[in-house]
Amino acid sequence: MPEKRTVPRKKVNMYMRVLNDDTQEIIGHIVEISQTGLRLETVDPIRAGLDFYMRIEITPDLGSTPYIVFIARSKWCRMDEFQPNLFQVGFELVEIIPEDRQVYLRIIQKYAGR
Repeated sequence: MPEKRTVPRKKVNMYMRVLNDDTQEIIGHIVEISQTGLRLETVDPIRAGLDFYMRIEITPDLGSTPYIVFIARSKWCRMDEFQPNLFQVGFELVEIIPEDRQVYLRIIQKYAGR
């Protein structure tokens, strides 16, 4: 399948879990991140085309609040090739307030590999 992504993602070198902001349940944790989206590792498959209110808990060095919230849309899901009990899910950012976007970009800057 040809690559459709226009902004490259970077691997995240810190465990950062992502929660459903509505239910407080863990969706997964960030494996890769870019300015326009992220890839999560999840324990359950997630159907493409769904919007989620996501929450990332952050440390004080990233922002003045304990978390950021944004809407992301699932774009694809596939079984992990090495651990078949896990899934890789790609998400596209749909909406994020400017203050949280600045924190999101600091996450990329601080924790994403080159």
